Formats: sequence, structure tokens, C-alpha cells
Amino acid sequence: MGAEPYDYTVPYEPDIQGALDKLRRRVFESKEFNGAEFDPPTPEAAFELTEADGTRSILDISRISDQPDFCCAAPLSPEELERYFGTQKPTEVKVRESADFWEDLERGMARYVILYEGDDPKGIYFAGYSFD
Repeated sequence: MGAEPYDYTVPYEPDIQGALDKLRRRVFESKEFNGAEFDPPTPEAAFELTEADGTRSILDISRISDQPDFCCAAPLSPEELERYFGTQKPTEVKVRESADFWEDLERGMARYVILYEGDDPKGIYFAGYSFD
């Protein structure tokens, strides 16, 4: 089948894990994921039911990690921010327009970027590819 891209933007909050947890709840409740037709009782059950394909959504990502890893969302390093967006404080437009950022994403992992308006953080952008 091939990996499917996904991305989400949520309002900024300092607790990145909390923002991820809220996003996962929202996606699960919306039933906008692979495997929703099985009516799983939890996001974890949805992930298990979809086996190698995963949910093709943020439900495949359970936690925040300092480093990229399977089923985790990790921040970009200062060097990656500069390389992909030319700044430490990218706007959502800059992030969405960066083909290099998407080319470097690994299957089964997600990355997140704090989005800015001027010097103020305004959002969190989560992006990733499904496992298969």
C-alpha cells in the first residue's frame, strides 16, 4: 500500500504531551482514521486492530520523545529548523511549504514544530507517515 502522510495543527500550549493527548482524543472521537469501521473502544485498540498499516493518523503516535523513534513525536533540532525553514521560529506557511521536511520524515514516526507569529508561539504542527 505505501506510507500515508498525515499532519495536524493545534493551538500552542507548553505541555506538548498534553497537546498530543488532546489531538489524539479529537481524532479518535471524529473517527477519521484507518480502522474506525471496527469501532475500537480506545486509540490503543485502534492501533492494534490495524496491524501493519496502523491507523494512518496521529493515533499511531502515543508519546513525545526527545529523539525520533517509532510511535513517538519528536521536536526538530535547531539545525533542522534552520535547514528546513531558515529560522528557529517558523510560521505554519513555511512549515507546510518545505518539501525537504516531508522528504526526511520516517515511516511510523512523527515530528512536531512549534509555529510562530513573530516571536510568539501560536501553534504546534504534528506531521508523520504511517507505517505502511
